[in-house]
Amino acid sequence: MKSVGHSIRKIDGIAIATGKPVYTQDLAMSNALVVKILRSPHAFAKIKSIDLSRAEQVEGVECILTYKDVPGVRFTLAGQSYPEPSPYDRLILDEIVRYVGDEVAIIAAVDEKTARQAMKKIKVDYEVWEPVLDFEKALGHASVVHPEEDLHFNFDIGLHKEQNIASSCKEEVGDVEEEFKQCSVVAEDVYYPQAQAHAMMETYRAFTYLDHTGRLVVVSSTQVPFHIKRQLARALQIPATKVRVIKPRIGGGFGGKQTGSLEVFAGIVTLKTGKPAIIIYDRKETFSCTTSRHAMRLKVRVGANQDGIIRAIDIEVLSDTGAYGEHAATVLSCVGHYTLPLYNKTKAVRFTGNAVYTNKMPAGAFRGYGATQGTFALECTVNKLAERLGLDPTEVRLKNISKVGETYLTGQGVLLGSTTLESCIEKGKELIGWKDKFPCRKIGNNKVRAVGMAVTMQGSGIANIGTASVELRLNDDGYFTLLSGATDMGHGCDTILTQMAAEILEVPMENIVFNAGDTDTSPYDPGSYASSTTYVAGTAVVKAAQELKKKILEQGAKFLGVSSQDVEMDGLTVHTFRGEEISLAKIAELTVLGTGKLQLVSYATHGSEISPPPYVAGFAEVEVDQETGKVELIDYVAVIDCGTVINPNLARIQAEGGIAQGIGMALFEEVNYNAVGKIASNSFMQYKIPCRKDVGKVRIAFEESFEPSGPFGAKSIGEVVANTPAPAIAHAVYNAVGVRINHLPITPEKVFMGMQKS
Repeated sequence: MKSVGHSIRKIDGIAIATGKPVYTQDLAMSNALVVKILRSPHAFAKIKSIDLSRAEQVEGVECILTYKDVPGVRFTLAGQSYPEPSPYDRLILDEIVRYVGDEVAIIAAVDEKTARQAMKKIKVDYEVWEPVLDFEKALGHASVVHPEEDLHFNFDIGLHKEQNIASSCKEEVGDVEEEFKQCSVVAEDVYYPQAQAHAMMETYRAFTYLDHTGRLVVVSSTQVPFHIKRQLARALQIPATKVRVIKPRIGGGFGGKQTGSLEVFAGIVTLKTGKPAIIIYDRKETFSCTTSRHAMRLKVRVGANQDGIIRAIDIEVLSDTGAYGEHAATVLSCVGHYTLPLYNKTKAVRFTGNAVYTNKMPAGAFRGYGATQGTFALECTVNKLAERLGLDPTEVRLKNISKVGETYLTGQGVLLGSTTLESCIEKGKELIGWKDKFPCRKIGNNKVRAVGMAVTMQGSGIANIGTASVELRLNDDGYFTLLSGATDMGHGCDTILTQMAAEILEVPMENIVFNAGDTDTSPYDPGSYASSTTYVAGTAVVKAAQELKKKILEQGAKFLGVSSQDVEMDGLTVHTFRGEEISLAKIAELTVLGTGKLQLVSYATHGSEISPPPYVAGFAEVEVDQETGKVELIDYVAVIDCGTVINPNLARIQAEGGIAQGIGMALFEEVNYNAVGKIASNSFMQYKIPCRKDVGKVRIAFEESFEPSGPFGAKSIGEVVANTPAPAIAHAVYNAVGVRINHLPITPEKVFMGMQKS
């Protein structure tokens, strides 16, 4: 293949490196009103009164809006396909505030200084209520986070607001308790993967204005432009035809921008004033007033026979969704959905869970989307099981993982179409030096080096839900335009989709112009989430390119006076087997501009009935100082099965980035609250993300499979790579000093105190 499978540079790489692409703030009009938000200082309270009189007198203030001035229809900010499974539990502004940082008033002024000056003059009288701050005490708490009667959900997600349950679920196959009785060895434990901040470089921002027809135009740094359009139509109570969303370049998202954090505030200011408006969250607001990864408690039991065959898995989850239920149901369900199928020799499995409301910042989508938390808990338990069995943990996994053509208890008969996880494990063992290093070795100066491992799976799009559409056309100059709603966040999907189109059309990539991110001109795409772009949008591109190629061959044959079966397309020409040819440029000229009266255009929509899993085997080597408990990551190896690797360089970069986030979760990152529910880790001074020195040596290898349902045999890679670092590093730390750290992150204090107890 000429394009697919090659490490082609990102089509926008040089431009990004030289600062040429425009981001949301670059597109804002110079006269745009600056929007700021007055936020609640209390975790749970009711607004008794708001005095705006002094603030409204500040020169340059355009408008100040409170809950009395906005529509009273509840909605969700979760970027999910309709009907959203997330509850409609929020208003633009509410009389009740549910976390420290919740919105109280919207201020729009001629500049930021004026807006902040006016904000200080607003006087709010609150009736302070007892907050729910501990998610393990949320069930049945005296305080009900959402007492309102108009809370709405599109279908039953197990919501019981009186008990602070935003969502609940249960899935069971077989008799779990009876199967555990038959197991020779059972390992169980309780795990606490923490809330984690997205920490993207570009904070949240949106710019709005009314076009010449009176439509609301929203320019936003979002992963989900089509979902934002639907959210705004409902929240602002205007027809969706009156909303246009444009996505320019995005400076990172990692799931955070799958939630509509701020577009509605700028939008309502523009509708109220008729003037353009811009809202930019500073770093403090980005940390404390948007979303984080769901903190969870997971109780896991795994049982096996004496030979190491896993027969039963039981996972019980409590998830902290915070003040609002964005992604509560889906993240919760994904914990089980992406862990129970990992080992398919089981005879009984059970997954139960509740996502509970608390008076903390909402949790939302985050790379890994529940699989990260579930993998940490399950893989730590499997490592514990292996030790009790007296078996090498790699061997336990090799005995239990799924093979091509097999199914699993919760799979409803779906056969696994592709996997090389067995090869990934074997290659990872070789690269990390498992045979010589497992479990540990002392290196002097009270330091111990040890290795640990974990495996994981994810999905590729959302089966029977996720769809993507593309349009591909031959222009009058012989070049192509590929229109897609896919959202490039810097990860390179614009390049990947262009590679696929170029491969099918047999043209150079530079002959294809990629256009995306405008709900007026782009075909529908749900956006960048659920690891869907390469697999779902990529298949749509392949279909569209195949159709357009067929049309080009038919038209070229017509101009050459032969049958379409007697021509081939090669590079920039259509030619007969006798050597007669016509260029694509000439075909375009004759069809679009000349006698053809036809522009050659193709459309395609794709949605999959399955979500084929990519796999990763992760291996960590750590060095632990026995005097201080400090953990240093020496080496990390990830061997990945993402099907056919469309662009090895971009896949490698995706993997390295995801592993770095997983390392951060394992060793450094945690969203912390003080005693009254205020986030204490609200800047990079308090919130540590790993730097280059912290991640040590990261090595990536690929063990390709061929996924029959994927474009060119490809699956996904974006999320799965974040899942193995936490359990692999925890395993290595245990092998080094005999301390199991089940409450992330693994800090020197926890390791040191654990050593004192052992």
